[in-house]
Amino acid sequence: MEQGIHVAISAEQVGQFLGIPITNTLLTSWIIVALLVVVAVVFRNKLRMVPGKFQTVLESMFSSVFDYIAETLESKEMAVRFFPLLMTIFLFVFASNVLEFIPGIGSLGFFHGTEFIPLFRSVNTDLNVPLMLAIISFFVVEITGILTIGAIKYGKKFLDLRSPLSFAIGIVEFIGELVRVVSLSFRLFGNVLAGEVVLLVAVYFVPYLLPVPLMMFELFIGTLQAAVFALLTLFFIKLAVTEPH
Repeated sequence: MEQGIHVAISAEQVGQFLGIPITNTLLTSWIIVALLVVVAVVFRNKLRMVPGKFQTVLESMFSSVFDYIAETLESKEMAVRFFPLLMTIFLFVFASNVLEFIPGIGSLGFFHGTEFIPLFRSVNTDLNVPLMLAIISFFVVEITGILTIGAIKYGKKFLDLRSPLSFAIGIVEFIGELVRVVSLSFRLFGNVLAGEVVLLVAVYFVPYLLPVPLMMFELFIGTLQAAVFALLTLFFIKLAVTEPH
């Protein structure tokens, strides 16, 4: 069993650049960013004033998402401001989870002694990536709250000296803000890593029957996790711009 199934929690180092370690998840993230940039450029060049069927479908989807963001934030101006961020988070996480099922991810690599080091690995199985996304989300939420309702009003959410109960509630709110970083990052990391482990076990024990339906299920979970991450960021922004009462 120990020789048949190998699960690495941390990303494996595949090289160095100017003394900086290069991991397999970092290489994969570069590929994802490059693919998203290429797709964006191609679609931009193919946009037409009179849209075809495919462009119409895409415009309808993006319009629906934009309208939902505007409705949630109760402001089209804020929707214009945060739509690119939220869609970037969704597309990056979604592309990362989909790319996990591309042949070569996790199977191409080299041996370091007796240990096999994959050259590419699913990005979100490296806790550093979900954690960095969560930190970006955290700072966007906090800065937005301060700039929208003012530093003093925003600070009253966490430091209210009107009564001992209000002070205690503020402390709980402050702890809740910090816990969001942990919950966002570990939710994404745990779901993707668990899915990868389940697929490894399925391939090892039932290689010809079980992996395909599990891959379809994990693809659904990956899409759901991308949507959840973006939606939670949206809801946290909404809470941040709401004045304390």
